[in-house]
Amino acid sequence: MTHDMIIRGGSVVDGTGSDPVTADVAVDDGRISRIGDLSQADAATELDATAKIVTPGFVDIHTHLDAQVGWDPELRSSSYHGVTTALIGNCGVTFAPVSAENRRYLAELMEAVEDIAADAIMDGLPWTWTGYGEYLDAVQGLGPALNIVGLAGHSAIRFEVMGDRALDVDAQATDAELGAIAELVRQSVEEGAVGFSTSRFLGHRVPDGRCTPGTHADLRETEAIQRAVVDAGGAGGLFQAAPDFSKRFPTELAMFEKGAELGCQVLFSGGARAKGDGDVSFWEEFLGRNNDAGHRITTISHTRPSGSLFGLAQVCPFDTPAWNELMALPTIDARVERLRDPQARATLVAEAKQAGFKWNAAPLLHPLGIGELPDYDLDRKGSLVQLAEAAGQDPVDVFVERMLASDGRELLNMWMFSGFLENQWPYLKMEHCVPMLGDAGAHVGQLIDADSTTFLLSELTRDRGVFELGDAVHQITAKPARVLGLRERGEIREGWHADLNVIDYEKLATCHPEYVNDFPHGGGRFIVRSRGYDATIIGGQVVVADGEHTGSRPGEVIREFVRG
Repeated sequence: MTHDMIIRGGSVVDGTGSDPVTADVAVDDGRISRIGDLSQADAATELDATAKIVTPGFVDIHTHLDAQVGWDPELRSSSYHGVTTALIGNCGVTFAPVSAENRRYLAELMEAVEDIAADAIMDGLPWTWTGYGEYLDAVQGLGPALNIVGLAGHSAIRFEVMGDRALDVDAQATDAELGAIAELVRQSVEEGAVGFSTSRFLGHRVPDGRCTPGTHADLRETEAIQRAVVDAGGAGGLFQAAPDFSKRFPTELAMFEKGAELGCQVLFSGGARAKGDGDVSFWEEFLGRNNDAGHRITTISHTRPSGSLFGLAQVCPFDTPAWNELMALPTIDARVERLRDPQARATLVAEAKQAGFKWNAAPLLHPLGIGELPDYDLDRKGSLVQLAEAAGQDPVDVFVERMLASDGRELLNMWMFSGFLENQWPYLKMEHCVPMLGDAGAHVGQLIDADSTTFLLSELTRDRGVFELGDAVHQITAKPARVLGLRERGEIREGWHADLNVIDYEKLATCHPEYVNDFPHGGGRFIVRSRGYDATIIGGQVVVADGEHTGSRPGEVIREFVRG
């Protein structure tokens, strides 16, 4: 028998949490057609997976690729890290529904929150839509390499209904406005949105300094939205939130529980704190109690410490006149040249020592090194302050020396989030946590965590044993697929979609982040490549082979979901 494709001799890690099993996998018409011994069959395309693992494609449920799909339909860096389905529209920041007069505002909002120039967004997207279904049509027309699932966002919908007042701290929707908001949510879900997203995080701000629309919405509004999600899409429709745990912790818990009680699948961003067990026991009780009652609430979190990448690419650790002048130079090479000048360097060092590190960041900075692969310092032996103390130097001097030694290419990872590893790893292992908060497409010149899947499998699973392999694959395939309600995706089963990875597990690694200027109008961002992905397959087509795109872009905009 001849198949379209056979992946031969791999260790199949099927996404259910089971241990690997050696088997061949056949693909026909974009579906997995046979699993087993296919030594007597042939195929038009054969992939040798001997000594490799074969997994379902990874399902990334927190991305901000909404703008990037317009000029980078290959959706890097996610596609370099085994992702085959990406959820866009998180944190309330979306481009639909929108009237023509509000398009520019949504682009400027994305620029303020996610560090992508509004002009690039306006010129990079077709803007042929007003309603959400038309928006999904436009995304499909862009020919994405990956499968796309979309959320309708609070910022777009609230601004559409309430105008500029939507951002005011004390502005709550009138009854008429609330009805209009709920109706737009209902229409968006009926037209293919998997659900609704909101940001209540006080750090998400628009250019005038106010928080994004929806940040200060009361529980009356969020409940009406949650009801609309379920009315339109059925039980299990998604309600995603970037919560405000700093000032409204009880309110956020009440919002989660009400949404789950009404029938939403509630999804929120979280992580472990420093004190005690980092609140892991609290979250285990809260999530366990609600899910045991049939009320679905799931958290997501970072797989590694993250926050910002300092260096000479975009985020400089000093805010002084001389350093600002240096960073205004057009290239990293020009900045290094200025830093090499003895007189200029003396001024820069003096200003830095007087002003100190921006955000008092010095103790949180961990250099990634200039070796073949980055060192994320999970043993906590190589922070900038530790290196300075060992050398008997000031951290400013160490920073400058490392920039010169690396020609300005080395980056320092700021451990702003998820750095309390003794607590963070148990948080990631909770039954109702998905260890994936890569934020791909967000804060693009400040950080890059789109390699979170690769880091989970290589550093946390293979190298440190935080997870077992079968469980780790389950965490980023079947588990998030169920959260979204994806049909026949997330596991390797006969008849299911052929979204697959062939991985050289022993070689699997994340590479150094690189700063590139490939956005419209020359805008810059970080990308990060990987090692070890022999093939990423979507709908039976090889999209990435040995770390390079093949040109195939078979991604589907998914609009139908398992509900109930």
